[in-house]
Amino acid sequence: MTRTLAAGLAALLLVGCSGSSKKELPPAELEKFTAEVQLDRSWKRNIGVGQGELFNNLQPALDGLTLYAADAKGRVVAMDRDTGKVNWQVKLKEPLSGAVGVGGGRVLLGTLDGRVITLDENDGSELWRAQVSSEVLAPPQTNGDIVVVQSQDDKLVALDIGTGEQRWIYESSLPVLTVRGHSTPVVSLHRVYAGLASGRLVALDAENGIPLWEQRIAQPQGRSELERMVDIDGRLLLDDQTLYAATYQGNLVAVDAESGNIRWQRPTSSHAGPGAGFGSVYLSKADGTVEAYDQNRATPLWTNDNLLRRQLTGPVAFSSYVAVADFQGYLHLLAQTDGRLVGRVRVDSKGVRVPPIVQGGTLYVYGNSGDLAAYQLR
Repeated sequence: MTRTLAAGLAALLLVGCSGSSKKELPPAELEKFTAEVQLDRSWKRNIGVGQGELFNNLQPALDGLTLYAADAKGRVVAMDRDTGKVNWQVKLKEPLSGAVGVGGGRVLLGTLDGRVITLDENDGSELWRAQVSSEVLAPPQTNGDIVVVQSQDDKLVALDIGTGEQRWIYESSLPVLTVRGHSTPVVSLHRVYAGLASGRLVALDAENGIPLWEQRIAQPQGRSELERMVDIDGRLLLDDQTLYAATYQGNLVAVDAESGNIRWQRPTSSHAGPGAGFGSVYLSKADGTVEAYDQNRATPLWTNDNLLRRQLTGPVAFSSYVAVADFQGYLHLLAQTDGRLVGRVRVDSKGVRVPPIVQGGTLYVYGNSGDLAAYQLR
């Protein structure tokens, strides 16, 4: 029987070294530094209970001028991205575990009991719901024709965006032990890209679900099932014709999106996906190190180890900086040139688990307690 790590154990794994009997070191204390840049909060809006009691990763999503967010108890809110003013909000009867996906006039949500719920983007009215085989822990994605859902049992299901009827299903073998959660599929007009718990990337034909290529990017190592976990749990990044992905206890890779051939790879361990900007790829490692690599050759550019074991979110490029948040709710800005700390602000005392979102000159951060805030550089 496939076993999935409970939330508490999963969180512990992300800050330590699996398979070690040594006592884990505490999170690094935040060191004082001279701030070179200031972040000002433009607005803040509370979205119910936020991530709730489980180890959820509910993510806000932008579509045009509207920002969408959801909480663990089923509250869904649509806001003006510039002011935070609420356009509409609904309260669903069931808790949410996968949110938010947007596109094609739809707001897409997933639940712990495997339901996919679709709302109208304009007013939040429910359009349809469908059942998949297992809990949905990542936001469903759409290309305007199909809605693609990756369930916890590593199945990929395509649903008709108009009716919710199943178009196709892709099944893969699940390892004995996995970290709770999985990456969010990338859906383009003709292709679906997904990262699997087995450490493989797959590209499927969006029309019929037929595999176009599969590529193993990490090989399980060690004797125990704990040591052999190589889940792809962070986001995938599709930049032009290159797909970037990182595995837990595996590699950071750049893959040709057309052929599936690996362009370069670097050994690493990360539960968060990569970010990119200014010709560089950025990664928050499982131990709290933040690293930058040349986007074309994987050449290491810099390393920041000031935030060790602080359970960092995935990094995002913001203006001339790299932004990450941590388990105590601090948002950190690092210089893109050398990785030094240049700014910091506390967003949520209960922590931040999902990567910030960048739109133009605004950085949106969703805290675990449900506070969603917009920041701009002074």
